[in-house]
Amino acid sequence: MIPMVGTNALDKPIIADIMFGKFGRERDLEGANVENSILLVERGSDVENEIVYFSDKEANAAKSGAKAIIVYNNKPGLFLGELTHELAGPNYKPKIPALSMSNEDGLKIRDLLQNRTVGALNIFYNPDFVASFSSRGPVSPFYIKPDMVAPGAFVNTTLTDGKYNFTSGTSFAAPHVTGAAALLLQKDSELKPHEIKSILVTTSDPVFDAYGNKFPAKIGGSGRINVTKAFGANLVIEPTFLIFNLSSEKPTQTEKLQIKSLDEKLDNIDVSFLGNEFIELGHQLENDTLSISASLNDEKLGQFEDVAFIDHDGIMFSIPILIHVNKGKIGIQENHGELNFKLDFPEKWSYAKISIINKDTGKTDTTSATPTKDATLTVNESGEYWIETKIRSNETTFDLYETFQVGTISKTKNLSFFELISIPERQVIIVFFIIVIIALVGIKIRSS
Repeated sequence: MIPMVGTNALDKPIIADIMFGKFGRERDLEGANVENSILLVERGSDVENEIVYFSDKEANAAKSGAKAIIVYNNKPGLFLGELTHELAGPNYKPKIPALSMSNEDGLKIRDLLQNRTVGALNIFYNPDFVASFSSRGPVSPFYIKPDMVAPGAFVNTTLTDGKYNFTSGTSFAAPHVTGAAALLLQKDSELKPHEIKSILVTTSDPVFDAYGNKFPAKIGGSGRINVTKAFGANLVIEPTFLIFNLSSEKPTQTEKLQIKSLDEKLDNIDVSFLGNEFIELGHQLENDTLSISASLNDEKLGQFEDVAFIDHDGIMFSIPILIHVNKGKIGIQENHGELNFKLDFPEKWSYAKISIINKDTGKTDTTSATPTKDATLTVNESGEYWIETKIRSNETTFDLYETFQVGTISKTKNLSFFELISIPERQVIIVFFIIVIIALVGIKIRSS
């Protein structure tokens, strides 16, 4: 649930019976004993073209003696409601707490109301909630999205008639980031786009919910943008996140962060970690390279998160860390662009599908392997490749992830015709045979 604009925090929770009040109109509440209750109503109306403002629902509920009102959405998802708006009138002041709820949660509570249901309602100020309309990950096991979050809910912004109003949406979060980037360029016009991104992302503040739980990176990214910290930062740290792929066959891994000082001072750097009971993290700083190592403490499969905190001259930078603990590993050997894959899996398996994705171009190629046949793929471009393997074992599919760096590929390497024109050989052969069959059928028809 989300408090509507105009609702104040409570000194103590409200505990009361929950009552259903249809759409919260005066006629819906006539004769209903909702006094001292938490009133649950549906958003909108069941009458075509009838408008029932949230302020109307709140006023009707308060007039009927309800202690609070919850408005659930009339379509899937959550919404952000406003009690105080120009159409509510100059004399309108909310009297009871009003909150918005998703359609799904509202319908669940309605089902519970078939029996007497007592609810506890508390409202407190927490600026770091992530709005329901905010884009979320994960989008890939090889990188973290979103990069960060910015204010986009209940933003007090201008209207076309010169007035102000609270408005919500990602369209109001983006200008916060744009303005922050402009301030950084005003401070240092030589900054490159990737450096601006690094500063904004790594100086973001980790986002916690109202109960002190950190939002996972797939929801909050590195955290909420902090323009003051970004403006005072003198480090560019890349990449802005780290991914580790561990297993019992590969219990340790080291990744590197490159640190650039904008004031040519790399002293007074202190590194710490949020901490994870299953993964032990360590670090070593040498010149402008910070090596982060991850080691398994417990062979618990799954995905785990941590954060590397880098303190420099009183500015705290944060690097989100995502750790995949896989069952097994995939070994890769490369010879002039030819990649040979070998699976190391602790259980009996029958089949594996291996996909390789070029990090820069997104080009994807796939192959397969069995316990008696290793897989091979040829790539024609150097660079970083993401390896995603789906391995079938005892009617269960396991995911294995790895990254691999392909070095310079010799230009004298003999490429097939299909590799030169970048068309998959198998598809060309299939099309060729279809054309031959059509031609033969045509010849037979003409000769008959």
